[in-house]
Amino acid sequence: MSTDTDTAGRRATYLTEDRLAIQALAREFVAKEVLPVANELDPVAGEIPAALRRKMADLGFFGILIPEEYGGLGMGVFEYAIVVEELARGWMSVASIIARGQQFTQGFDDEQRAKYLPLMATGDFLSAFALSEADAGSDVANMRCRAERDADGWRISGQKMWCTFADGSDYLQVFARTGPLGTDPKRRSDGISCFLMPKPRGALPEGVTGNPVRKIGYHGWKTWELSFDNAYVAPGMMLGEEGKGFAIAMSDLDIARIHTAARAIGLARGALEDSIDYARQRVQFGKPIADKQVIRFKIADMATQIEAARALMYQTCAEVDAGQRTSVKASMVKQFATEMSERVTSEGIQIHGGAGYTTDFAVERYWRDARLTKIFEGTSEIQLKIISDALLGR
Repeated sequence: MSTDTDTAGRRATYLTEDRLAIQALAREFVAKEVLPVANELDPVAGEIPAALRRKMADLGFFGILIPEEYGGLGMGVFEYAIVVEELARGWMSVASIIARGQQFTQGFDDEQRAKYLPLMATGDFLSAFALSEADAGSDVANMRCRAERDADGWRISGQKMWCTFADGSDYLQVFARTGPLGTDPKRRSDGISCFLMPKPRGALPEGVTGNPVRKIGYHGWKTWELSFDNAYVAPGMMLGEEGKGFAIAMSDLDIARIHTAARAIGLARGALEDSIDYARQRVQFGKPIADKQVIRFKIADMATQIEAARALMYQTCAEVDAGQRTSVKASMVKQFATEMSERVTSEGIQIHGGAGYTTDFAVERYWRDARLTKIFEGTSEIQLKIISDALLGR
């Protein structure tokens, strides 16, 4: 649901004909292809089918941000966010998997871009991001996983947490220390490097073992705890300069946070639209509950919160595509949209009543997944720290 028209019925300038076309394409795809699969597989923690991934690739969804010269669509973050919102309205994991190539290309040199970006654009070279550790979540600089030189290559040893898609991906993007953990508070991130570890789909790399995390949502793929035991990284598989991997990780976060905001908005919209349908069908005291003022006001408030978050997201996307620095704005939209999404999806369950607390209705899926958006890509508390530091100084 979106009210992107003025009083004369003209479309707002930020929704061009091209953007409306890709929005309509994604919306139709979700209705026909994603929602039926999600409704069947999410309640049993099933995984995204390969056939669905192939259909997404055929539509170009894996290459929205990849330049046309590498086989992508060459579009902006605005178009990316539009598609992500639509996909998340169906299944958040489907909205997430399209990030696993195009969103993590910072640090690639010209040769690596020429080799890998065309494969990413077709969904044939997708990543799993091995960054966090048990004691290095919000405090990424506290990383302990190490990489030691082995002739022209490297050997990685240590632990990683929250590595979603580690088994199904085509490569791991691993962050590890090639230098010591410094004592200078301003230089703690020095010495972290970034590596590519290509591997077969359906398996972990040699020297890497893991256990799936027993998570309550974000189904469609597994999230892993990984152990690296002298896992080999071939020559030429470092991204960027040695010891500068922290900058690569951080440079991805602005788009990642917009991506998460779009996912959160899509989840909230799913809860809203499903709640409207349910309220019209559910009869109590002889009338549909949609006739009850308390339900009508809940739906009005849900819709307003979604529109406010979307407006901030569109503004942030427009600034990114204009080349403006938007780290603080990206934190704002991530924090605002994800907090909104948990509230709205929770209200969706309330409108559904007891039915909402079953897996027979998708609203519980939106609620579970919305709760996660407040945690990954930097918690809500970290976003507030970033925003307040920008306003008040560190």
